[in-house]
Amino acid sequence: MNPRLMGGVMPMPERREFRGINPRGMVVALALYVAVLTGCESLLEVEVPGAVTAESLDNPQMAASLLVGAIGEVECAVGQYVEGTAILADEVISSSFWRNYNVWGAKLEELNTWTGPCQTSVDSSNLGFYLALSRARFMTDDAFERIGAFDEAELPLNKTQAQAQLAAYAGYALTMLGEGFCEAAIAGGPVLPPSEVLELADERFATALALAAQAGDESLLNTARVGRARVLLNLGRDAEAAELARQVPEGFTRDATYSTVTGRRHNRLWVSSNRNRYLSVAPAYRGLTIEGEMDTRVESTDTGEVGHDNFTELFLQTKYPTASSPIPLASWREARLIVAEAELGQSAVDRINELRAFHGLPLYSPSSLDDATILAQVLEERSRELFLEGHRLNDKLRHDLPFPTGLNHKAEPYGPTTCMPLPNVERFSNPNITS
Repeated sequence: MNPRLMGGVMPMPERREFRGINPRGMVVALALYVAVLTGCESLLEVEVPGAVTAESLDNPQMAASLLVGAIGEVECAVGQYVEGTAILADEVISSSFWRNYNVWGAKLEELNTWTGPCQTSVDSSNLGFYLALSRARFMTDDAFERIGAFDEAELPLNKTQAQAQLAAYAGYALTMLGEGFCEAAIAGGPVLPPSEVLELADERFATALALAAQAGDESLLNTARVGRARVLLNLGRDAEAAELARQVPEGFTRDATYSTVTGRRHNRLWVSSNRNRYLSVAPAYRGLTIEGEMDTRVESTDTGEVGHDNFTELFLQTKYPTASSPIPLASWREARLIVAEAELGQSAVDRINELRAFHGLPLYSPSSLDDATILAQVLEERSRELFLEGHRLNDKLRHDLPFPTGLNHKAEPYGPTTCMPLPNVERFSNPNITS
């Protein structure tokens, strides 16, 4: 097992403020998300109160706003995570003049200074996802507890269904913290290894599964199934992961949604690549084929131009063609590949070919069914099927796949960063971290 995942199980944390997050800022973020996710085309149409107390959220009529605000925070964090990990995992390379992008492109040690809040401007050159994911975790857990304390009869929504969604989305926020970081701190607590963060994610998904079943919501059930199977695979509980993933039906997808209502709601991959020309599809993902046929899962466009840095060849990603393009959060495609990795052998071949047939691609016919051969192919299929969906970095970390060394395409030496370091702002301001 990956040494990053060694550790025990922590209990569910009590509701506490994430250190460094201003509670008033949380409420403002909630108000903004309620505005932009309920159809307003301009923030000028919204009257945001100058001050909203935390106590005012302890009102059952605020339940829908709590739900929408928390889900919006997770979706923003997903966009940040997918963009940042795409750079670290070498799915894309920096084509930006800005130093911020080039620090990430070279994987330098100074990435421990990146806090990673959600970006509010499409012109931003800031990257990172620690604060974004931590806020998402806080808001989903907080909304879950607040809504749980309300009387069902007073609520303007289905309490069980709302709590199922919040628990599932909290699970995804914790999963990304566990997969992307070398270590993390939850709710102002001590430093945890990835395994313990993932155990917390597993608890959230288990809760989501129970509540979604109670609510009879198949979409939320499948969302939680994929998320929990993903976590169990990380934790080496392969048989359990496969059992859950097999229950996800063909065609299922749960998306993180985006829009052009405000810069914060834009799809960040589209913004950084197609709008700002800061990112170019990496050479390893250009023009990929299967038995001479183009692999449509990883298409890109050669612009014949250079990027923002006036140097790097610009290959634009086409997976997310607009600022409003959704990013898959959970999908049957991922579920099939979880089964493939957990079971290997002919089962993996069958799952690979199910997906290839879906895309109209040539089928896979291995010369051997030995575990090493099949696992290598499963990881290759994951790199293509889940391209730019936020999985490749974790695949490289948990299977000890190589990261580049020497000089990058801009002749800058690569630094040591693979998993993201705990940000200095957490390390130095959290009283429960002593070193």
